[in-house]
Amino acid sequence: MTSLSALSLPFAPSQIPSILQYLEREARRRKAENKLRDYRPYTKQNEFHAAGAIHSERLFMAGNQLGKTIAGGAEIAMHLTGRYPNDWEGATFNKPVNMWASGVTGDSTRDNPQRILVGPPTIESAWGTGMIPKDCLLDWDRAMGVPNLLDNVQVRWGGGGDVQASESVLSFKSYEKGREKWQGPTLDGVWFDEEPPLDIYTEGLTRTNRGQRGQFSMITFTPLLGMSEVVSMFLLGEK
Repeated sequence: MTSLSALSLPFAPSQIPSILQYLEREARRRKAENKLRDYRPYTKQNEFHAAGAIHSERLFMAGNQLGKTIAGGAEIAMHLTGRYPNDWEGATFNKPVNMWASGVTGDSTRDNPQRILVGPPTIESAWGTGMIPKDCLLDWDRAMGVPNLLDNVQVRWGGGGDVQASESVLSFKSYEKGREKWQGPTLDGVWFDEEPPLDIYTEGLTRTNRGQRGQFSMITFTPLLGMSEVVSMFLLGEK
């Protein structure tokens, strides 16, 4: 049997503890900077994702802390990066996307969809620890008026195998700005985190009419407004 002392090592045995500590830190860093790789949806999340392959509008309505926003963020990150798991059954895009993620106010947009996608809003050094992998987070532009709120992020799309790398863009919006601020460019998809007013939802959906897949929207929220117009469209089949 060969003893450790007889081996030719590129470092002294006394350095082994510090090397192991470094490797552990590096493993934690890589895990934190690629949460999307480790995303494993539970049954309801998986059903929500799979419905995107056949439905242009989706609603994930559930109680607090049940993974609605995480599911929305994970899917948006997949579309932005083009990184889909091998067993993915949901919608896919074959080109870079232009999408919006939104919330009720600038503060709630920052604290929910932006946090899930990018990382802790107040710790810029940790941006890249959300669902968008850090190696895909190319750049961002800050919004005006709300501390640490981003206007948009630019995301590396593709670049694996024969796929030429390109760039997706995700912009952050809020309902409080009113319908006029939702008018504008053609989008490939819109994510509403928390229930939007009907006019905001309709305007956002209209933005996707000429997107890559046609109309493409998803809503994730806890029902706080009762049988609103938006909820009734999904639950009562009014559309």
